[in-house]
Amino acid sequence: METMVIEVPAELKEIVKPIAALIANSQRRLAKAADGRAVDYGEVEREVAGEVAAIERAIHRQQLAALDVDEPRVLIGGRGHVRVGRYPATYYTPVGEVQVLRSIYRPADERNGKTVDAISVRAGVVADGWLPQTARAIARLVESMPSREAEAVASEMGRLPYSRTSMERVAHGVGEHYVACHVEIGGQLIKDFKLPRAAASVSIGIDRVSMPMEEPRPRPAGRPRKGAAKRPVTVAYRMAYVGTVTLHDREGNALHTIRHACMPDGDAKQLCRTMASDVLVLLEKRPRLAVTLLSDGAHEMVDLLATEVATRLGVDSVQLVDFWHLVEKLAPAAQVISADEASALLARWKLRMLNTEYAAVDILGELAASGLEHRRVGNTQPVHEAMTYIDNHRLCMNYAAARARGLPIGSGTVEATCKTLVSVRMKRAGSRWKTETGNHVLQLRALALSDRWSDGMDLTLRPLRKAVRAAA
Repeated sequence: METMVIEVPAELKEIVKPIAALIANSQRRLAKAADGRAVDYGEVEREVAGEVAAIERAIHRQQLAALDVDEPRVLIGGRGHVRVGRYPATYYTPVGEVQVLRSIYRPADERNGKTVDAISVRAGVVADGWLPQTARAIARLVESMPSREAEAVASEMGRLPYSRTSMERVAHGVGEHYVACHVEIGGQLIKDFKLPRAAASVSIGIDRVSMPMEEPRPRPAGRPRKGAAKRPVTVAYRMAYVGTVTLHDREGNALHTIRHACMPDGDAKQLCRTMASDVLVLLEKRPRLAVTLLSDGAHEMVDLLATEVATRLGVDSVQLVDFWHLVEKLAPAAQVISADEASALLARWKLRMLNTEYAAVDILGELAASGLEHRRVGNTQPVHEAMTYIDNHRLCMNYAAARARGLPIGSGTVEATCKTLVSVRMKRAGSRWKTETGNHVLQLRALALSDRWSDGMDLTLRPLRKAVRAAA
């Protein structure tokens, strides 16, 4: 058998043992493969992954040890620190824990200041020993699924071998860093964004969606029962806000969407201002972009777009209420007017709205002329409700003019975002959220669903890295 000799520098000798184990086990597996029997290759995959993980851990251990600085006094970010001891510490890599001996330091001007170590500071470690790529990978899992599922998925993949509680803690650690500066990060991301060549218009959409919030519940009067909760809570569904900035081509088709959100007790006006700022940056890049403001017929949403977005943009924009919400109002009205020809009547109304300017006003006249405004169907008055809806929003229903310019007329993008951003993740069975930790997951998920995860995490974790130098 032909053999090869590889020279390994003495400072890398720690990785030789796991490499030798990998080679020896590979030889064993090769010898067994020659007998023609069926093989549980999943077991082979798991064995190889474990052996490669051992090599990875050895490499990380040496790389991290090389980042240590052992000096009586050091400068960290220009601030003097003094050495207070040298102890082993655990660091968490994508393939498991490693222990490294390192020196720890305390600020020279704070007798009881928080201690730090050079390895964590230089590498930009998150929380207590979590390497940056490990932390962001865990955060990416947890923004997508509950920590229990994240643990199971990671176990099946053979990576990130950590408990669900550890994953939850790390994800919120990353989320805390991101939320603290996500407005500034968003501003940098939109500045760096490259507009698609096909982009001809941009739309801003806003909507609301309920999510389960954990709130304190008053304790009943009198002596508490045995086993009663010390801090009783209740789950109440509150309305979170979701916003989208979407680029469209000349036919109104969506090209790219940037998603924003705020918790139920968040500032919806600030959410709108953030989206307006995004659009202003996009208009600087391409001034000819047409602007559309889209929402359902809720007065709060319509008013937010008018007062917090349109006035801040300072450019001509088209504000529309969603075409399909109007159709939903007209469908039962058509059924009242003519049950036998309701489908044909609704189809005629839709065609007119799509092709004739301000057709909704003419349809309002038809509804009034029917004389059925107060005809009741159960507890509803469909014709009256359709008339009221059109009367309230008639200025935001010029769909034909918008279509002629290639602008979108539906708020489907923001409504879909309500489902993907909030409902799919935040409204799982048994879920309940506190404002702070819920916001961590919500903002991380908005970042991921906007296809900005990698750049966003780079900007979030980069400030954690600092140089450490020996003090003179």
